[in-house]
Amino acid sequence: MKPILARAYHEVGLEAFINTPFDVKLLCLQRFVRLFAYGASTLVLVLYLVELGNSTSQTGLFMTLTLIGDVVISLVLTLIADRVGRRRLLALGSLLMTASGIVFAFVGNFWVLLAASVVGVISPSGNEIGPFKAIEESTISQLTPSADRSSVLAWYTLCGTAGAALGTIICGWVVQVLQVNHGWQPLQTYRLVFAGYAVIGVCKFSLCLLLSRGCEIEEEKSVPETITMVEQRQGLLQTADENQYSQSTATKTKSWSLLPQLSAETRSLLLKLGVLFAMDSLASGLASASWTIYFFSTKFGLEESKLGSLFFTTNILSSASNLVASSLARRVGLIKTMVFTHFPASLALVLIPLSSNVVIAMALLVFRASTSSMDQAPRQAFLAAAVTPSERTSVMGLVNVIKTLSQSAGPIITGYLASSGYFGVAFVVAGCLKILYDVLLLGLFLGYRTVEDKAQATVEQEVEREREESTDEQRDVA
Repeated sequence: MKPILARAYHEVGLEAFINTPFDVKLLCLQRFVRLFAYGASTLVLVLYLVELGNSTSQTGLFMTLTLIGDVVISLVLTLIADRVGRRRLLALGSLLMTASGIVFAFVGNFWVLLAASVVGVISPSGNEIGPFKAIEESTISQLTPSADRSSVLAWYTLCGTAGAALGTIICGWVVQVLQVNHGWQPLQTYRLVFAGYAVIGVCKFSLCLLLSRGCEIEEEKSVPETITMVEQRQGLLQTADENQYSQSTATKTKSWSLLPQLSAETRSLLLKLGVLFAMDSLASGLASASWTIYFFSTKFGLEESKLGSLFFTTNILSSASNLVASSLARRVGLIKTMVFTHFPASLALVLIPLSSNVVIAMALLVFRASTSSMDQAPRQAFLAAAVTPSERTSVMGLVNVIKTLSQSAGPIITGYLASSGYFGVAFVVAGCLKILYDVLLLGLFLGYRTVEDKAQATVEQEVEREREESTDEQRDVA
């Protein structure tokens, strides 16, 4: 029994997570708290906007404009994060969350709410927005050995989905109890949720104050960990360091600049991935959590408490599946794990609106949740390995900006389709786009060699060369 538990302890990545620095655990806790707030607000966001007298088309416009505005803020903050300070920007984002929660709790004007949503970070999709995710993932990648990175990022992802799950179910039942048992009006209960959102922002700010200086970028460690470790042990890689990472040295000479310097190889990679991630994110925008909740509410008449329980279940399954993903990635590779787990979820998304039975539709949604997020940790691990450490925050931030910008087109399209009586079409189109994304990702990146793969190959070549030279010298002496 003990060997089985020990193996499971290693397979699910718990061993790697426990051995991480305290800063990594704090960042995971921050994500849990943040996604708790996102989950709660997502459950009532569309219902709240409609209750204020906005149409579904206006609501779609609201979510689209929110995501577009978020693109600008995310782009600026992630590009300067390593220079200004990661901890400072995380703390600033927490205070902006608090401000937006206060505005939503007391103001009903469409344009004021829109401004608060953009500047203060309100998630219209239930997913990550703002600069938080890119900064946190870059920091975790810096503090985690490459061999454990996928497992640790899986636990980071799990913390987010678990937080969203708890936020969704608690919000759903609180709203239901206040309305049914205490006679509160729907608008009052929704505003209470956003007041809680503000309080959570304060809690997140407190956690930011506990982070250490180890979270900040260290310029002297701007080469991959695999090279640094071997260089310390054997002193063999001066030539490889000069040839392959001259861009890192060039970046240091421009330390006065707030903007990062990306290598030509990184720009090429970013272009390819940007197109693919844009396609996937557009699909996510078409079938966001807010619209999915509203779809089940209008088509099947589900109450807030039942919606909360349903999305609690989907988020819990999504959380658990991330642990399986890290184990699978170690066996079949990051790209295959991303594609083979994401494809079935995309197919399920196509089938959800085609069902007229609520049980079947819920079963498809639950099935989709069990595999849809298994690509997240491998995707971020792939990004972290594909670029140099000094580029990670900027690249991850740019990727998030591309995804958010693409996703912003989805809600307004879905809002228009919903108002025209074609709500289900949005889900079918979204699923088809995601299937195409999976096929193209597999075709373009299967067998792709990352920066860390090349670094490891250089290490092995240098070691082999030294071994051959040593053998030749011994033979000459003999």
